[in-house]
Amino acid sequence: MGQDDTGCAEPAMTPLTRRRMLRLVLQGGIGVALLGAACTSTEGDGEPDPVGTPAGTPGDTWSWHRTDLGFVSAYVLVRAGEAVVVDTGVAGSEDAIVATLEAAGVAATDVSDVILTHRHDDHIGSVEAVASLAPGATLHAGADDVARVPLDGVRALSGGDRVAGLDIVATPGHTPGHISVHDPATGLLVAGDALNGNADGTAVLGPNPDFSADMDEAEASVRVLAALDVDTILFGHGAPVVSGAGALLQDLTA
Repeated sequence: MGQDDTGCAEPAMTPLTRRRMLRLVLQGGIGVALLGAACTSTEGDGEPDPVGTPAGTPGDTWSWHRTDLGFVSAYVLVRAGEAVVVDTGVAGSEDAIVATLEAAGVAATDVSDVILTHRHDDHIGSVEAVASLAPGATLHAGADDVARVPLDGVRALSGGDRVAGLDIVATPGHTPGHISVHDPATGLLVAGDALNGNADGTAVLGPNPDFSADMDEAEASVRVLAALDVDTILFGHGAPVVSGAGALLQDLTA
């Protein structure tokens, strides 16, 4: 259940405020990565591939690193040697996630938190294995989805909570307890299946009605996300939109 199989632009020149500078650090790394710098995505074959932002982004800015498992993705967020894993893919994805961590310059033991956007098997399939490899990590899921996660001790999250300085946004509809992860400092949004992308990272699409429990709630959650300051969106299904995602999200709500 939940295997909704859906599926870079350069940043515009704007005044270099501190906020914009943080975003350009994130996006500029992506541009370098696409030319082959060391960064961390894992394609369906399990081999590292240049997508994401390079390890070593300085200061208090999160860099993101994609584990592309074919039809679904997991993500690693890294800041100053701390790592957060968002979603764990299907069963058997733990080695690919560890490879992403290592390519990002951190280890499984550096993972402070594992955040599950929702309860579908293609997003929580490797949670037990990842938890065993990252014994110091706190596990999190949306309050209405926690009961479906096959582990004890998973912390229930609600909208407005924070994990490692990241904002948790309640985005129910795809599942009752679906959550998204937002970093307001850089405009980074990890949307899970509240949104979808296409194959080449040029579109922001709505939730898949074939796999969403309540489409009215799911569409309301899209409007919640559109109210955020967003520039980069990471999807469970589809290639990330690495710049200008907010405008595409606004177009979707319109």
